[in-house]
Amino acid sequence: MTDVILAFLADYWLSLLSVICLLVISAFFSGSETALTAASRSRMHTLENNGDERAGIVNNLIERRDRLIGTLLIGNNLVNILASSLTTSLLIGLFGDSGVAIATVAMTVLLVIFSEVLPKSWAIASPDRFALAVAPLVRPFVVVVGPISSLVNAIVRRILHLFGVNLSSDLPMLSAHEELRGAVNLLHREGSVIKADLDRLGGVLDLGELEVSDIMIHRTSMRAINADDPPETCVREILESPFTRLPLWRGSADNIIGVVHSKDLLRALAEPNVEPETLDIVKIAQKPWFVPDSTNLKDQLNAFLRRKLHLAIVVDEYGQVQGLVTLEDILEEIVGDIADEHDIDIQGVRQEADGSIVVDGSVPIRDLNRALDWSLPDEEATTVAGLVIHESKSIPEERQAFTFYGKRFTVMKRVKNRITKLRIRAAEDEGQVG
Repeated sequence: MTDVILAFLADYWLSLLSVICLLVISAFFSGSETALTAASRSRMHTLENNGDERAGIVNNLIERRDRLIGTLLIGNNLVNILASSLTTSLLIGLFGDSGVAIATVAMTVLLVIFSEVLPKSWAIASPDRFALAVAPLVRPFVVVVGPISSLVNAIVRRILHLFGVNLSSDLPMLSAHEELRGAVNLLHREGSVIKADLDRLGGVLDLGELEVSDIMIHRTSMRAINADDPPETCVREILESPFTRLPLWRGSADNIIGVVHSKDLLRALAEPNVEPETLDIVKIAQKPWFVPDSTNLKDQLNAFLRRKLHLAIVVDEYGQVQGLVTLEDILEEIVGDIADEHDIDIQGVRQEADGSIVVDGSVPIRDLNRALDWSLPDEEATTVAGLVIHESKSIPEERQAFTFYGKRFTVMKRVKNRITKLRIRAAEDEGQVG
């Protein structure tokens, strides 16, 4: 029997070598498919900008991912079928009809281990490096077989279209922002991105989704100067204010006629023969800039930078003043105002000894979520008080308590129809409102 096998190998060594080469080529196609589809597009883009020609080839290949995958699948199936056919022919010559069964088992084992699992495991372990290595070899094959792949894809699309499945849309399931947000959240869970960086990146991504009304200083909390007050009173209020810019109104708080900058005031007072009693506040005020409350923060930030201004008056659709927004307010949405990610260091929030949190009703939900790593919804309400009113469908009385989103909210103080102070603690029964 040994002599027969040796004689067989001597006669068919070329065919055996061909089968081995086909298995290697199959492994190459399998590994290339995995690496090129898993390669980081952002890293390839960076490498290409730095002059890496192979990264440029990778980017060109994955721009048409369906064409690339189709081409590699054609090549992979071609060599697998050819290798199986040669092996079956060889084993039939050696074992007769039983060679078909032997060839099926042998090729299944060889293809699964050496042409599928092994190369794909290797490729997925370092997809970027693997993709850079195989891209120059894959490109000419894609150029040659690509038209066939396109024809196959067209046939597949036409067949699926008959069953009501449309693959013609190139729109991704997730937007670029959603993909980036998901990647950042994943890296945060894995420990690669700290919470402070997660908050900053999330703030940048949220700018286009938030409106000026979500972060503005409401008119009830807005500090402004009455132009009809004596000049010395206006000067004193401006100099004592912690803000460098203050709106100026006349007749009614809704009638904003200008914005006074403390530097302009000091320059005016430095002029000869100018005293606070004789100063005309209106003359040194800058023209007010009014913006709609529905403006998204991304557009407002660009407008601030373009106009080189730092403050805008927010009005509603009827032209009524709703508050003001500053460049610093938008920047705080990005960088935050938290000294330490474990400390509560935002205005209007106080940690109690019993573990509860006492907050002012005007504290924004986003600031509270960022400070305490909570996930209270902010789609329907901007402030904590607004969230309680929205969830309770009423204006609660003092000492009323509500439980929702895993927290127990107790109204501590109410002024007229405004909730000004609440206590929040963890709740045992989540989702219940009462």
